[in-house]
Amino acid sequence: MKFIPHDYQQYAIDFIESHPTAAVLLDMGLGKTVITLTALNDLLFDHFEISRVLVIAPLRVARNTWPQEIGKWEHLNHIRYSVAVGTEKERRDALRKQTSLYIINRENVPWLVEKNDFTYDAIVIDELSSFKNWSSKRFKALMKVRPLAKRVIGLTGTPSGNGLMDLFAEFKVLDMGVRLGRFITKYRQDYFKPDKRNGQVVFSYAPLPGAEERIYEKIADITISMKAADHLRMPELIES
Repeated sequence: MKFIPHDYQQYAIDFIESHPTAAVLLDMGLGKTVITLTALNDLLFDHFEISRVLVIAPLRVARNTWPQEIGKWEHLNHIRYSVAVGTEKERRDALRKQTSLYIINRENVPWLVEKNDFTYDAIVIDELSSFKNWSSKRFKALMKVRPLAKRVIGLTGTPSGNGLMDLFAEFKVLDMGVRLGRFITKYRQDYFKPDKRNGQVVFSYAPLPGAEERIYEKIADITISMKAADHLRMPELIES
């Protein structure tokens, strides 16, 4: 199938290509996967800026969605990929293949980092909100190798599903703490105040006045955000 990008899709493609660190916050249905693959295709085979891409995604998305999208679009026929899911042997065999793009499920990121050489110069995190927990094994593992990749792309439609606190880890894994800081305690101190608490034990935090605007201003240079309602044209509603 021939891919003719909508204006907003072309804007997102250009944004990824021109930003080594990119947070692409697009609603479901706007084509995050084909947008990213198109940008990667250009960076791999037109600009020669990258040579080995690691895609980290939820298991079903890693196994089905990315391969299906690569096979669906005519302009992506140069991309060779390998899906590293399943048993350890299956994963190792997949990583040994000589391809441009390697796809792994997010649960196996610690295994990938600890048991294999990290030789990828670009990382795509499909569902960036999967890395919102700064104390999780997958977050800590990815942070160890993040400096080795010269490009990183974070994709999600729900970057702050549980509030602005989620953004700290999600953006640290992208820019290594440049914009929102390296430490969660400093992030809390700068943008939040204790909310629910019992004596010295704080159960939750509430944003300080103006915190949302200040946070968005900090991350604006590497972020694009689009809502489906603003870009998808639906047929006229017919009530029966």
